[in-house]
Amino acid sequence: MEPEGSPSRPMIDEIHSNGGIGLGLGDVDDEPSSNTNTNNRPIISSGEQLDVEAYASLYQGRTKIMRLLFIADHCEGNPAMRLEALRMAYEEIKKGENTQLHRDMVHKIDGKLGPNYALDAGWCESVDRRADQKKEKLESELNAYRTNLIKESIRMGYNDFGDFYYAHGALGDAFKSYVRTRDYCTTSKHIIHMCLSAILVSIEMGQFAHVTSYVSKAEQSPEALDPITAAKLRCAAGLAHLEAKKYKLAARKFLETGSELGSHYNEVIAPQDVATYGGLCALASFDRSELKNKVIDNVNFRNFLELVPEVRELINDFYSSHYASCLDYLGNLKANLLLDIHLHDHVETLYDQIRNKALIQYTHPFVSVDLRMMANAFKTSVAGLEKELEALITDNQIQARIDSHNKILYARHADQRNATFQRVLQTGSEFDRDVRSMLLRANLIKHEFNLRASRKL
Repeated sequence: MEPEGSPSRPMIDEIHSNGGIGLGLGDVDDEPSSNTNTNNRPIISSGEQLDVEAYASLYQGRTKIMRLLFIADHCEGNPAMRLEALRMAYEEIKKGENTQLHRDMVHKIDGKLGPNYALDAGWCESVDRRADQKKEKLESELNAYRTNLIKESIRMGYNDFGDFYYAHGALGDAFKSYVRTRDYCTTSKHIIHMCLSAILVSIEMGQFAHVTSYVSKAEQSPEALDPITAAKLRCAAGLAHLEAKKYKLAARKFLETGSELGSHYNEVIAPQDVATYGGLCALASFDRSELKNKVIDNVNFRNFLELVPEVRELINDFYSSHYASCLDYLGNLKANLLLDIHLHDHVETLYDQIRNKALIQYTHPFVSVDLRMMANAFKTSVAGLEKELEALITDNQIQARIDSHNKILYARHADQRNATFQRVLQTGSEFDRDVRSMLLRANLIKHEFNLRASRKL
């Protein structure tokens, strides 16, 4: 590699001793990714099978069941993990009142877990009977409240209906009931509660446009939001931006999430998710200075990163240009990330963007780069690296050209002499325009043109 500076002989000797580039590249500087540094760094292995029980313990309510079902549907080639996820989902459903979900679960299990995980007709009948009775009671109470025009009671009645429908899996009806409470809200706390309920159901339904809308409504509250509520809203907004593939906006929201969140929002998201989603989105979309200021030096977000050391280390490795180690962490995390209900659709895109940024960052300081050494740093073949670089050059993300014969990437630097002449000509044109404008103004004032025009009026 040839940086724009003086030669560095120790690095040349090291390259030759490692069987690196030959004599054709005399001026060599420290590489962005040094194998001698990364080989001594401990790699936290996350490539092992996901601990389904530990993962599920981070959540509660409907999202816990949905995440377990998602794992069961997407862990191809791992029947043991699938059955474990189905078993835990079955047991969690029995704690609630959603009989339809119970029937669907039994169909998925298909007798593979034995007679203890078969259809519980007695439980279904009992729950449905209690549900009918409760619904009648709620309807009679709500009708009485509407007759008496008691706003607070009507609000509570609709809210109870929303809770009832949500517990039984009727998400559309639950959303309508929660939204109807808006006309009967009398305080800011009521509005925020309505928004949080609507957001919860909207996330479950995958209606992230509603999520964005109700986050905005809650944030417009005249009263200051308490830290936990503010953290919940930022997480919800982050999920909405993530779903819309607005990774930079998603990263900002997750990075702004206060550590007060804790486990207060585990019906939607765990603090470990905040670290993972925020860290990966930041790596894919932030430039180097933003990564340093908003992620690495962010004391608040550091609390989340401590929960997921793999993400913390890969961010630090990326910033320190230890790309081999960074890519190792990403590779180890990938299988588990593909089992995440919110992140799975974005893993490939985020990984591609992170890798492209690493390639750009690697080549940026150098006049020339040896492709063999670069391929070694990125753990790929020279031919594969060439294709990646070709795509980035074509997309104008790297200003360079490739010497395919000698396997060297040469940076294209702007013609400084020509650029200087262009700036001089532009400055001259601007000066000429300014002088003409001044002379015109002076003549107008001299001949009292403005005064004459005002007198005529």
